[in-house]
Amino acid sequence: MNTAVFTKSLTDSRRALAGWALGTAAVGMTYASTYPSQRDNTASLPEALREALHIDATAAGYLHASVFGVILPLLAMIYGVSTGSRALAGDEESGRLDLLLAHPVTRTSLALQRFCALTVGAGAISLLVWLAMLAIRDSAGLTSVTPAEFLAQCVNLALLAIAFGALALGLGAAVGRRTVVLATTATVGVLSYTAYALAGQIGADWLAYASPFHYYIGGEPLKNGFQWGDGAVLAVTAVAVLAVGIVRFNRRDVG
Repeated sequence: MNTAVFTKSLTDSRRALAGWALGTAAVGMTYASTYPSQRDNTASLPEALREALHIDATAAGYLHASVFGVILPLLAMIYGVSTGSRALAGDEESGRLDLLLAHPVTRTSLALQRFCALTVGAGAISLLVWLAMLAIRDSAGLTSVTPAEFLAQCVNLALLAIAFGALALGLGAAVGRRTVVLATTATVGVLSYTAYALAGQIGADWLAYASPFHYYIGGEPLKNGFQWGDGAVLAVTAVAVLAVGIVRFNRRDVG
């Protein structure tokens, strides 16, 4: 199989990917290292907020509510969406896609290789985040969270980025317009996070199961380790939305 597109995608994005990985890891380290000073402040938060965000005074609770609950998933989503929206829709809007397809590469192969490059990038970012957490684990008082539990959460972080990246890439393949892709994925991201955070507060626990965030962190990997079922849901979702986009991509006229 010709993997020229995959290789070229990684080569062209190497500087951006390095920036994403180092920046995301640095942000995670910075916020995680504040745990000792923030540990006693959680008691002053409203009870409803603590329940909604699963906040408690433990290291896992603090990381669940702040670092891995808000900051890092937001960055992961931005990476996935920005990379996925450029993969096909960006090329089509710039007029490069038809030139690329003039080479001996099928539309399906092009989309899959771009998706594989996105997946490798998401994995690299999450790997560096994991290493960063291990580097400050002792000094920041996070020893109650094991390396395996950190790894479980970082794997889910990669899967979250991949799921939103697949959504953006699939939409880009289907419609060919970045503005539509960005608007749609932003709406999905906001609504899905809101559904996860507020489902329990409004007495609609079932609503959380429609949100990717439930499968990303609802099983509390920082306390319970790998949640294979949740990870599988994120992976299957990514494959499904990508497949739908590719079907549409193969049937429409590329302008």
